[in-house]
Amino acid sequence: MENYVNHSPIEAQYPDLPGKTMVVTGAAQGMGRLFASQLASRGVNVVITDLSDAVLDTAAEINQELSEMVLQTENGRVIGVVADVTKKQDHEKTLSAAIEEFGGLHGWINNAGVFPEAASLDIPESQFDLAFDVNTKGTLFGSQVAAGYMKDHGGGAIVNMASVAALRIRRGRGSYNTAKAGTLQLSYSLAVELGDFNVRVNAVAPGFIDTAMTQWVHEREGALDHALGNVPLHRIGAPVEVFAAVLFLLSDSARYITGSCISVDGGSRHV
Repeated sequence: MENYVNHSPIEAQYPDLPGKTMVVTGAAQGMGRLFASQLASRGVNVVITDLSDAVLDTAAEINQELSEMVLQTENGRVIGVVADVTKKQDHEKTLSAAIEEFGGLHGWINNAGVFPEAASLDIPESQFDLAFDVNTKGTLFGSQVAAGYMKDHGGGAIVNMASVAALRIRRGRGSYNTAKAGTLQLSYSLAVELGDFNVRVNAVAPGFIDTAMTQWVHEREGALDHALGNVPLHRIGAPVEVFAAVLFLLSDSARYITGSCISVDGGSRHV
């Protein structure tokens, strides 16, 4: 597997980011955790959310890891908030924590997501509802709360996690494909409407990335070879490579970019 993934660090630094405050939803583990850790290592204060108390432990672990870095920089701090992204009031609780702890909000990453599987003719209503509640409605609520603050405080940046599945159909993922397509179109709609307030909204569309959500590709016979055959770069992506796109979109280097989607998929959307 390591032959197919490049986990080497992303060295990009943006001098406008240290001291800012950002939220990452769905960050107790996986890609969200990495986003939080990488942002904090660059001087950003981060509020992370997840459904369980594990998010509190994750925040403490990241802070400890940063304090032990040999080449310490001016790291930010991370705090955790237990929150359900399908409940708007939980996003409001998250915003309140950011303001109380760090004095404001500059960026928000709607990262929380679910990855259900079923053939289209077999999709149960409960799965379809869950896919939209978490992936799409959760993104809407997070964006509404974030933008509600940002529009009165000079603007900000929102990054939504779409997927290559929003651009290219994957068999057996009808609920996911549809919900992520909704997330992408929602991002475009938000960008158009929030531009009046200097709030930028963009999306990132990962392809095959080395996370728990894609472990199935290693477990099914022939799935890895098939997957790599549909990726022009012929390898699986690393979470840090997704972070590089997110980091850019949050920074002032992307200050004239809104309503865009960066595909981090090795080119697979074209195959």
